[in-house]
Amino acid sequence: MSRFSANQDIHELPVSNPPVNQGKVKTGVLLTNLGTPDAPTAKALRVYLAEFLSDPRVVEIPRLIWMIILHGIILRIRPAKSAKLYESIWTEEGSPLLVLAKRQQAKVSEHLKQQYGDDVQVALAMRYGNPGIQDALLQLRDKGIHKLIVLPLYPQYSGPTTGSTFDAVSKELQKWRWIPSLHFIGSYHDNEHYITALANSINEHIQQYGKPDKLVLSYHGMPKLFHSSGDPYFCFCQKTTRLVAEKLGLKSEEFVTSFQSRFGKAEWLKPYTDTCLEEFAQQGVKHVAVISPAFSVDCLETLEELEVESRQVFLDAGGETFHYIPALNDRDDHINTFVELIKPHL
Repeated sequence: MSRFSANQDIHELPVSNPPVNQGKVKTGVLLTNLGTPDAPTAKALRVYLAEFLSDPRVVEIPRLIWMIILHGIILRIRPAKSAKLYESIWTEEGSPLLVLAKRQQAKVSEHLKQQYGDDVQVALAMRYGNPGIQDALLQLRDKGIHKLIVLPLYPQYSGPTTGSTFDAVSKELQKWRWIPSLHFIGSYHDNEHYITALANSINEHIQQYGKPDKLVLSYHGMPKLFHSSGDPYFCFCQKTTRLVAEKLGLKSEEFVTSFQSRFGKAEWLKPYTDTCLEEFAQQGVKHVAVISPAFSVDCLETLEELEVESRQVFLDAGGETFHYIPALNDRDDHINTFVELIKPHL
């Protein structure tokens, strides 16, 4: 039997959503990135890493076994070590990743507002940490959106990044009684605006510092097993490199695709960035420039791992000149890429 009487007024019925806005159609745009701890401390890192490393998309080990390893070993050791690394890149404004992501959000919002007025609202969320995806979606829902566009800021799709973001978004939407139309942008690894922005940043660097003997396009690593199981990330990285090289007119011997940030003892995608840099120096290569097309903003993996650690690897092995080319961050051509990715869905 229904818990509501037949003559009960519909406005008295409980709903999980606010009333649907009957005015102009509003669109919510959700920009997402991986995330960052709230502070460069062991305590904050423990919270962040616990959420990140508990995601089955990130670590594909049977849950019971992995939870024992994670909570019994990793979260007792790694937070303090990671906190020191984060402290080395932390700014007065906070985490570089979050600071830059907020700048991206503000600029994308301004561009869309100029064209569409207040009918488009732009929110920012982190897959792990704060601001969270659930809170950002609820804020958009409360504004009466009819359409939701989700743009994960990972140019090359992978399960642990873009796929995990879809999981988090869909998990929240499953709780909503009324779901807006959903447009999920899964990858933009070969988008012409993105490729042009990368090529522009490399050309600008060359004009200032000269052409390197080797251009290293270093992407975040991934266990080889993920690729073998069907994740397209490796192929998407290769295509990004090929399109950038074509745009720049580079010969095959002038650039290389490599992978960084491996963790654990399993085999990861190769070649490894640090191994490439060491071998180049030993082979007599004197000048390298490194860029990481997989990162939409500079973060620990670029500012500390590439800028500091990779530099040291190359110089220690006999190299002479090392340059890190910053992520696209909030460059105008990068913001234009986001706007052009969003516009077809408006």
